[in-house]
Amino acid sequence: MSDSITPLHKLTDGELGDFFALLADKQVLTTKEGKPYYRVTFCDSEREVSFPIWSDSTHANACREEWQVGEFYKLRAELSDTRYGMQLDIHRIRLVESSDKDDGFDPLMCARRSRFDPEQMFDDLMQVAEDAITDDALKKLVTEIYNNHRDELLLLPAAQFNHHSYLSGYLEHVLNVTRHTRLLAEQYAALYDDLSPPIDVGLAVAGAMLHDIGKLRELATGPAGATYTTAGTLVGHVLQGRDIVREAAVDIDIDSELVLRLEHIIVAHQRLPEWGAPKPPMTPEALIVHHADDLDAKLQMMVTAIADEAGEGDFTSKKNALRQQVYRGNGEQA
Repeated sequence: MSDSITPLHKLTDGELGDFFALLADKQVLTTKEGKPYYRVTFCDSEREVSFPIWSDSTHANACREEWQVGEFYKLRAELSDTRYGMQLDIHRIRLVESSDKDDGFDPLMCARRSRFDPEQMFDDLMQVAEDAITDDALKKLVTEIYNNHRDELLLLPAAQFNHHSYLSGYLEHVLNVTRHTRLLAEQYAALYDDLSPPIDVGLAVAGAMLHDIGKLRELATGPAGATYTTAGTLVGHVLQGRDIVREAAVDIDIDSELVLRLEHIIVAHQRLPEWGAPKPPMTPEALIVHHADDLDAKLQMMVTAIADEAGEGDFTSKKNALRQQVYRGNGEQA
């Protein structure tokens, strides 16, 4: 990043700076007197600022005629912490140009990212596969899929909305699910050591790593995060995940029963038809993956609800991905 650029999220109250930002939203509203104005939202990866552009502003015409949601702009603006929240006083604004790359502009710079390093998460997943999947053909199937799509997986969000819906969110979510699946599968395999066939820890781990792999075809990664592809809208990630596994298995000498059980984990991991699952979990491995997946997704939603909602009170509002209140506590030590 050029020394002349101060990222939006690093501006302090009263500071004037040059920065790149995404126009994330533009709404037409009216004052109490019935006069129209725009409320615009500019953001980078860590800060979002919404403020009005009044009808008598020097930027009113440009805002109405030229500013487009989803476009990147270079701004010179002053950040102010007002009684209505953070606002920007824009001095200059223009569309981003190709030469701005020399100052550090990146089309993905305004997208939210996982707080964990994607390269490390990828390597950690590969290590779990190495340690926990004992069937060589199954291990090859999983690791080849990951290595063949490494660049995409390093950036892929886990979803468009709701949970882990930011760059590298896929790896963050799948690593959590895989670790929890391994722990649960090992514990239950030891507890039910007389089960026939026994709980297959390696198969459960492989299923955890691949349960959402269809999102490679369901989602497209862009500056504003994830958007649905045509195939994602028409087919979804569950069946496309099974397709990816079947395609990869063609060139690997792997037991067909093992592939079938792996496919079942993928198609059953969401459990309910209304959640997109063609079948409910019918094997111990599929049941373990389902609950590890559901727990990680819902816990991330709850953590986000607590962290993101400003204000006081023992409970959050219902304006979150869980659509329910979350208890924060009264802040007093027991």
